[in-house]
Amino acid sequence: MSAAGPKTRTVAIRAAVVPPLPVRVRVVRSASGGAPPPPLDLASGTATIGAASTCDLVLDDGAVSRRHVALELLPEGVLVRDLESRNGTFYLGQRIERMIASPGVVLEIGGTSIAIELAPDAVAGDEPLRLGGFRGMIGASAVMQSLFGKIARLDGSLLPVLVLGETGVGKELVARALHEGSRVAEGPFVAVNCGAIARELVASTLFGHRKGAFTGATDTRRGAFGAADGGTLFLDEIGELPLDVQPMLLRALETGEVTALGEDTPRKVSVRVVAATHRDLLAEARRGGFREDLYYRIGALTLRVPSLRERADDVPLLADAIARQEGAAGLPADVLDALTRQTFPGNVRELRNAVRAYVALGELGEAAARSARGEAGGIEAALASVVRLDRPFLEQRDEIAKRFTEIYVARLLEESGGNQTLAAKIAGLDRTYLGRLLAKLGHR
Repeated sequence: MSAAGPKTRTVAIRAAVVPPLPVRVRVVRSASGGAPPPPLDLASGTATIGAASTCDLVLDDGAVSRRHVALELLPEGVLVRDLESRNGTFYLGQRIERMIASPGVVLEIGGTSIAIELAPDAVAGDEPLRLGGFRGMIGASAVMQSLFGKIARLDGSLLPVLVLGETGVGKELVARALHEGSRVAEGPFVAVNCGAIARELVASTLFGHRKGAFTGATDTRRGAFGAADGGTLFLDEIGELPLDVQPMLLRALETGEVTALGEDTPRKVSVRVVAATHRDLLAEARRGGFREDLYYRIGALTLRVPSLRERADDVPLLADAIARQEGAAGLPADVLDALTRQTFPGNVRELRNAVRAYVALGELGEAAARSARGEAGGIEAALASVVRLDRPFLEQRDEIAKRFTEIYVARLLEESGGNQTLAAKIAGLDRTYLGRLLAKLGHR
């Protein structure tokens, strides 16, 4: 989606002056069976729910106390406080006295079900940020300006966010931008690719394990939730999470507690979760491939990252920034024009690889090179354009080979999602040899 290029101006919106996101409280099942009362829109402060006419949301339910429950907006969600009601307030079958609820939660009050939802257009109507870049992201197109505005509107919030977009658009950069503007920006940012973990290690990776908990557990690990305590946990490709682990994740999100494998006692963690996927999770839930309750827990607030096709005007900005990262002074106008005419199904990731190849070898790839020159080309022409007779042969050969290896390995790791066993299979290399090569290039 963008390149972490030269320092870009960041709009300073401090958490202290940004109000929490408004919510709508709605009766989804009425005890009386009649028409439900109008929904309650809560944009600030505290609201009460009960049978008394003085409550903000009045329920016609004999099992509901006069002042039954209070709701208060906070950056991390809605504080729900039972007001010593006669019959209690319940969530997921458990009586609660106090909890932080995120949009998507349904409370049971007497015989009435109350849904807490994000208010319609809570972030959709914000003014775009008219910048060429925002927190490491680059884009001057209208769709990117709109996205920057929505991210800025979420500054100070700790609500979970689901980032949607095709592979390669830069969903992690959005997650990092959300973290940077949150109240836990000084805490850790931990990224986990759910699709790149061996199935039997997913629970251990997320929640940790005790030494000896399973074969191969030679030491104790705290897991991603423990590592992200006090900060943000980014769960990339959450649609790949195995079904048997999803209830564990849901419980961690609901209770703020995780239990490591091999342990009986849960431990408290304070983690803001941002998830991402290229899948239609609601459709997956309806097919039984993803838990519907987990979807509503993580997907109440969504941000969609546009594909590169939707913002072709940003290609020259992105390409030039990537080239400068690679040590080049910039890109020729004809090369930028050729890149702009490409569709890039792999989005910014594919653009980055094309620019890296050009910087290293003077070649964009066969299709783009033809477009730039108006004729057939190829790697021979590209190499001919970078060969210099004023430099020693071995020096140039080693430099070109080194750049090829760096580009190949970077693309290999992107394609395999960091899974080294899969990467070795794709490359046709011995797993041990690939490990040594990665270590030499600084990859862990």
